Amino acid sequence: MTKIIINGSRGRMGQSLVACAPKHHGLKVVAQIDTGDDLAAVIDQCDAVIDFSAHSATAQVAAICAQHKKALVIGTTGQNDTETFEIKKHRTEIPIVWASNFSTGVNTLFWLTRKAAEILGPDFDLEVVEMHHRLKKDAPSGTAKSLAEILADVRKVHLNEAARHGRAGIVGERTQSEIGVHSIRGGDVVGDHTVIFANAGERVELTHKASSRDTFAHGALRAALWLVKQKPGLYDMQDVLGLK
Repeated sequence: MTKIIINGSRGRMGQSLVACAPKHHGLKVVAQIDTGDDLAAVIDQCDAVIDFSAHSATAQVAAICAQHKKALVIGTTGQNDTETFEIKKHRTEIPIVWASNFSTGVNTLFWLTRKAAEILGPDFDLEVVEMHHRLKKDAPSGTAKSLAEILADVRKVHLNEAARHGRAGIVGERTQSEIGVHSIRGGDVVGDHTVIFANAGERVELTHKASSRDTFAHGALRAALWLVKQKPGLYDMQDVLGLK
């Protein structure tokens, strides 16, 4: 029996994790904690922690997990460079799955995006469009960033230089090297992502639309079951699903 702690249990994703956990054989939620609760006080009860709290809290969560040698599944996004470094440094001590999106469908989209970029080549213009609910705090979404990073990797460009986050005013003609990234916010949209490959006379679009957070919750729970059997290191859902 794999025992897990859900951190961020009162949030939207935390509630989905709690609801979906009983559907996973061999997994038990031993604690549900959130802001103001003491992870260190309960961490010895578990084999793994699933963190969907806040980007600013994850580094401390990772430090506690490393201290107690507990596996960590991270679902928070929006970390700055310092926070990212503080999290990743623990990969030599514990196994960590850090994914921008735990959906099986989205991770298939990651795979298809890479293949399409490789096949279509440099003549196609690249654009990423994402839409989320009005309460989402960070933009672009972690998933959109991952999609843009895949495109940049295939094109062998630096995303920080190639990314164009929206356009306004007289910006001039679109350059061949840029990768457009656009964020839309409104309503209760769980998460829509589209990658556009546009050329003269034709256009290819790859789209994933999530209608329930349960798809992310099931993926994160599946990741926890997989992770407790792994050696220390930094993994993502492509590893969990065997897509690498």
